[in-house]
Amino acid sequence: MVTAMEGRCLCGAVRITAVPLSGGASACHCAMCRRWSGAAMWAFAAAAADVRVTGEVRAYRSSPFAERAFCPACGTHLWIRDDGKDYELMPGLFEAARGLPLVREVYADRAFACVGLLGSHPRVSRADYEASRPHVEGDAP
Repeated sequence: MVTAMEGRCLCGAVRITAVPLSGGASACHCAMCRRWSGAAMWAFAAAAADVRVTGEVRAYRSSPFAERAFCPACGTHLWIRDDGKDYELMPGLFEAARGLPLVREVYADRAFACVGLLGSHPRVSRADYEASRPHVEGDAP
């Protein structure tokens, strides 16, 4: 059973408690995630009911159906969240997330050469990911 993890932004103004839905994290290499993170975005899912946030948070509406949140004081990325869905939280906020294995890589065919990820986890291509989610255009300019 996965237990609650305590996390915080770089400056400590935002604190988050979350219970991961599974025992792993995902990586995304779509154009939006690369721009937001610098190369690949890492996240683990947590149900909204299992996430507690204290401190001021700002959000940027990155698509018609999702927001990306950050600390307005230090700029630390906190999560991406589709409207009314689970949180996808940045593992780097949580010291306990160090043990989460990589369980999936999406837009794997769009990854930068410098971000080759080792392991036998599933690698989902842009075409396959977008075919299963017709509203997503994560690699749009």
